[in-house]
Amino acid sequence: MTEVHSVDRMHKFQVQRWKRGKRNDRQRNVESERKNGRNSEVAMIPRCLWLQNPVQLPADKLSLGCPILDHVLGGGIPCGSITELTGESSSGKTQLCLQLLLSAAAPRSSGGLSSTSLFISSEPPFPLRRLHSLSAGDAPLDHILVGSALSPEELESLLKSADYLLSLNRPPSGRPIRLLVVDSATSIFRADVDDVPSRSAVLFRIAAKLKEQARSFNIAVVVTNHVVDVVEDETRDLRIGNYVNLWSSGRRVCPAMGLAWANCVNTRLFLSRTIETNMMVAANEHMVDGGCKWRRKLQVVFAPHLPEASCDFVIKREGVFGVATQA
Repeated sequence: MTEVHSVDRMHKFQVQRWKRGKRNDRQRNVESERKNGRNSEVAMIPRCLWLQNPVQLPADKLSLGCPILDHVLGGGIPCGSITELTGESSSGKTQLCLQLLLSAAAPRSSGGLSSTSLFISSEPPFPLRRLHSLSAGDAPLDHILVGSALSPEELESLLKSADYLLSLNRPPSGRPIRLLVVDSATSIFRADVDDVPSRSAVLFRIAAKLKEQARSFNIAVVVTNHVVDVVEDETRDLRIGNYVNLWSSGRRVCPAMGLAWANCVNTRLFLSRTIETNMMVAANEHMVDGGCKWRRKLQVVFAPHLPEASCDFVIKREGVFGVATQA
């Protein structure tokens, strides 16, 4: 049986241990920002993020493994930029990420990139059994490198180490790396929620590194993010894309990590689900949801190269599939 190779077996890309040790103290200096009245999240955006033109995206795109989903996204996930998948727990974010791992390894004739992928997980364990189920034994899994990060410091260290593999013309796996997945960014930054200025600075450093890697090596970067419930008074005057219209499981929600992170991603895709009491599910569809009749939707919240669009999708044992709109 082909196994997913851990990154600790792949040259210099080091796996971080699954442990919650005491974090190293970080030097924080925000007094100058406060004196100048620039202690907001937006004021801390580094110049490398100000000067970018997000509209100019490379032509290379990674198929999601479904023509309906690819059509909504204009051909798939673009290389050279950061794409965020946001949604509540069990909305299908990790399922799509696993499908992208297999798609990246597929030949170009099948919509893949014939490449290697890096998967950085912050929520153990890695869903290896589900990945085997999706591959059905047809796709090789030795082109998927897995690492773990439980803190911003560990993520920064992994991304710096990843530069070595990305720079190789012929990595140890034999194929170039074209996909980097971080699942999920929310879990990594959750512990720093009380220190907003410091957290924002780390967010921007990591976002700058991800964008640098995406553009320098022309790879697709996919990051997952959770959602939080919306409090009306907090969002009355705030709008990011069609953010005010996001609903999931009957609740009004918004992506976690705030405006600082929203300014760092190029494309935001929202995955939602709603219970359908009158939706008939065929017995041979093999739904993953354990009999629950969920209506799931993928929605483009913002993207420099896409109009607002959405489509329903289903999660089956064989993968994630878009639902064609009935005329």
